[in-house]
Amino acid sequence: MIIGTTKMSSRGQVVIPLEMRKGFSEGGKLIVILKDNKIILKKFIPENAILSESSLAKTWFNKKENESWKYL
Repeated sequence: MIIGTTKMSSRGQVVIPLEMRKGFSEGGKLIVILKDNKIILKKFIPENAILSESSLAKTWFNKKENESWKYL
C-alpha cells in the first residue's frame, strides 16, 4: 500500500502523487466515489469490460432464459 498527501486547489483540483499514477494516462477517466466522508478514486472501466466470462455465463445460461429461446 502507498500513502501520500496532496492539496486541493481553489478550483477543486488535486494532484495524484507520481508513484500512485502508474498505469494511468493523461486524460484518462476516473470514477469518483464519496462514501462516509471518504473520496475514492477508481480507474474508469467501460461497462462492457466489467462483464467477465463467468458473469456472462450466469446471465446467459439459466433455466428461464433457456425456456424463452425454445419457442423462438
